[in-house]
Amino acid sequence: MLTATASPIVEAQALLDAEMREVDAVIARRLDSDVALINQIGAYIVQAGGKRIRPKLVLLFANALGHSKSDRFEMAAVVEFIHTATLLHDDVVDESSLRRGKPTANALFGNAAAVLVGDFLYSRAFQMMVSVQRMRVLDVLADATNVIAEGEVLQLMNMHDPDIAVEQYLRVIRYKTAKLFEASARLGAILADSTPEIEEACAGFGRALGTAFQLIDDALDYSGDTQALGKNVGDDLREGKPTLPLLVAMERGSPKDRALIRQAIQNGEVQGLTEIIDIVGRTGALDATREAARAEAESARACLQSLPPSIWRETLLEFCAQSVDRSF
Repeated sequence: MLTATASPIVEAQALLDAEMREVDAVIARRLDSDVALINQIGAYIVQAGGKRIRPKLVLLFANALGHSKSDRFEMAAVVEFIHTATLLHDDVVDESSLRRGKPTANALFGNAAAVLVGDFLYSRAFQMMVSVQRMRVLDVLADATNVIAEGEVLQLMNMHDPDIAVEQYLRVIRYKTAKLFEASARLGAILADSTPEIEEACAGFGRALGTAFQLIDDALDYSGDTQALGKNVGDDLREGKPTLPLLVAMERGSPKDRALIRQAIQNGEVQGLTEIIDIVGRTGALDATREAARAEAESARACLQSLPPSIWRETLLEFCAQSVDRSF
């Protein structure tokens, strides 16, 4: 029970936890299928946990803007379904074996089952969108889903290419990761019937927060550990992904450093991972990546000036800090 001395953020977090239990109930109900394998894989991926940032953004912005109807739980579940579908497909494309510290669905159930259950989650999400009977919701989420798919293809095109520009890398982040953060924040404003200006401010927050979040993820691939991250350190390198830590390290490193990283990206080699981690640290590439994330978090914070003061706005400000100050 909350006490009279509980801080606003502690109070908001307790309320948010209660609301997320409502979202979990929607997820469990909507995952139900007559097909046993769908239920089995669905239960596995939901129970695997995760930060659930996207559904939390729907709830936080809806509450911050005075919307308390139950449709916010439905929409929060929708964005989690879309996100989970992308993860299922991502893990197949990337041939990943570990996520959130557990074997991936494709590792346990096979690629075909993982892809098809991802398709089920996409289609179920669209059924749920229709149920709220708001064309603006459909418009935003259909657009987001399409942009995410474009981001996946862009990332595939960039694989094993050490010569991509930083702008190309950031474009993938904005499409593949930040777009659903943006849509989640925007949904909260739409449900609250906010003005176009407020809606854009919320969307701007989500876009910047999502970018910061992914930048830190990319830094952690060269500074974290497998147990804390819940995935294998060096996975990005194994997949031939030219992320910002590597791009900066190549720009700042010696010709020998540059040649080693280029070869690793081109061939997806992790044999030299220890040496590459050393180069990334020695050249200040990790610091540069974290600084880029901090700049995005500051942009997100600035977007919140349009919202009225509340415990929900304070919690969103805390999200900005947490997005860059984390080790997993």
